[in-house]
Amino acid sequence: MQTPVNLIPSALGELFAEVNYNGYITLADRYGLMAAIFDESLTEEEKCSIDRILRSVYRGRIKLVNELSALR
Repeated sequence: MQTPVNLIPSALGELFAEVNYNGYITLADRYGLMAAIFDESLTEEEKCSIDRILRSVYRGRIKLVNELSALR
């Protein structure tokens, strides 16, 4: 039996804004994206946001960092 994924409302939008502002995506952010992908109730806008983040990583506009969070 699979456990349903329940995202915090607006979490994906905040993640999108933060990643684009900082220019990097942390390990925790990547786990959040992975969980979001498994959420079957995503809106079309949220799916597009995920696609934009992944495309930005692929094109090198967003860097991957191996830190757990952005807190320093």
